[in-house]
Amino acid sequence: MTRSLTASAGCLLLLILPGSVLGQDEWVLPERSQANLDALARVEVRTYEMPQADGAEVEYRVYVPTGYDSDRATPLVIALHGLGSGTMYMMEYNNLVELAEDYGYIVATPMGFNERGWYGSRGTGGSSRRREPPDPANLGELSELDVMNVLEIMREEYNVDETRIYLIGQSMGGAGTWHIGMKYPDIWAALAPMAPAIGASRSPDELSAARRLPVMVVQGDEDTAVDVEITRRWVAKMEELGMNYEYIEVAGGTHFSAGRQNIDKVFAFLAKHRK
Repeated sequence: MTRSLTASAGCLLLLILPGSVLGQDEWVLPERSQANLDALARVEVRTYEMPQADGAEVEYRVYVPTGYDSDRATPLVIALHGLGSGTMYMMEYNNLVELAEDYGYIVATPMGFNERGWYGSRGTGGSSRRREPPDPANLGELSELDVMNVLEIMREEYNVDETRIYLIGQSMGGAGTWHIGMKYPDIWAALAPMAPAIGASRSPDELSAARRLPVMVVQGDEDTAVDVEITRRWVAKMEELGMNYEYIEVAGGTHFSAGRQNIDKVFAFLAKHRK
């Protein structure tokens, strides 16, 4: 894979998150702290040439804590964005990068090939919608492979603690967290799907493949994009399997607010687990 650093990320302060393809609710973000703004200013936007897609240039972003020491193994968080957004989405997810700085975590945010690849959670194919240019016929496969490629880049470029690699995501990224977590359970130390748009076509029975993994699930009970009843079924399956999990169901929580309001609890959960 050929990689290049293309630019430094600017700091964008979003005050209102508009309704997306998956949801119409809005939520006002609190004012960002100076520490959060400073961390956002250090996020790097990068690209690499994806061998599985004829060398297509694919974007990803990286946050490296200021205390990073190449002589010391460092935890890594792979964070997956929601439908229609991009690689900065999870970096700006409330105070996520500030938490990464405090905990000493590297964070990488893959594109998932494009903004609608679903990380393979909806199969290997592409979108049925007519697009110009059209999506690759194997968009889902490429989306999943992009996540794994970025993970490998992180392992090559940094001293990553192999016992503390975490996978988190919101909405489409939450579905990707379930899918990739279950498909490659030996990689991850813990998962955290937030408002996971896994859909009714996937069965909670698939969790048996990842029954050893600690999981935190965050869901709002007023989420208009992800049915809370589907999330509850997955949580019930974790209980049945005797998994190590925590479930936060936010009363009045929406598709946008529930995960953001609890991202500090997500990082505290990750910090408790290693392989």
